[in-house]
Amino acid sequence: MGRLKLQMFMHPRSELLEKLESFQNMLISYATGGGADEEEFKRIRQELLQDPLLGDKLPRFVRTHKDFKQFWGLMKQQSSTYQGRREFLWEQFRPALEFLETAGSPADQSVSDVLTKFDTEHVHSVWARALERRRSDPEGAITSARTLLETVCKHILDKCNGAYDDDADLPKLYRLTAEALTLAPSQQTEQIFKQIFGGCQTVVEGLGALRNKLSDAHGKGKTLAKPEPRHAELAVNLAGSVATFLISTRDAQTPTTDV
Repeated sequence: MGRLKLQMFMHPRSELLEKLESFQNMLISYATGGGADEEEFKRIRQELLQDPLLGDKLPRFVRTHKDFKQFWGLMKQQSSTYQGRREFLWEQFRPALEFLETAGSPADQSVSDVLTKFDTEHVHSVWARALERRRSDPEGAITSARTLLETVCKHILDKCNGAYDDDADLPKLYRLTAEALTLAPSQQTEQIFKQIFGGCQTVVEGLGALRNKLSDAHGKGKTLAKPEPRHAELAVNLAGSVATFLISTRDAQTPTTDV
């Protein structure tokens, strides 16, 4: 009962960390003469491989060794002792475990929670790529930030039966979404809300311009500025905040079941 209640309130990153630790412990048990369930091994392995947050941080052998027979062959090659096998597996899983333990902020986790509930397959996978790229690939992160907002806007418009052109740019999609959610500055009677929602629109337009100028989405001339991680951090954080605000507004205006 206590464990079930804990899992209900865990962040997606915490759940993934627990799953990865469980998988590592299972392999250590099998490699050192203990018991392990091969069907559970295959199930968890597949779930880890499909998770967009881990990316390339999983040990290579997890991708290439599909069953216990292949894994046992690897263990025999690595060491003839139990301690040697433990140390090998600890070292192999360390990058992924450290990433899940230390990367990201509470804000990242909060956004991840909202996006996972909204649409795990498409929206959250784009967000995961944006987070992953912030430091190592700023241009790609900026592209993912814009893609995140475009995807969220299209999903909301679809649910609201809103019409849009397939080739509509981000500012246009955002304006249509804001109008569908009564968030357009022109729809407000209070000046403070006109100002705030006008600022949101300006932010989105700025993200579109930033992506066009600094991301990897277009060819570049020799003198074009190269984005730094701080630019990517700003773009991803802004996109995540706007996306969660749109989703939260949609949820607040909609009954528990979509029509």
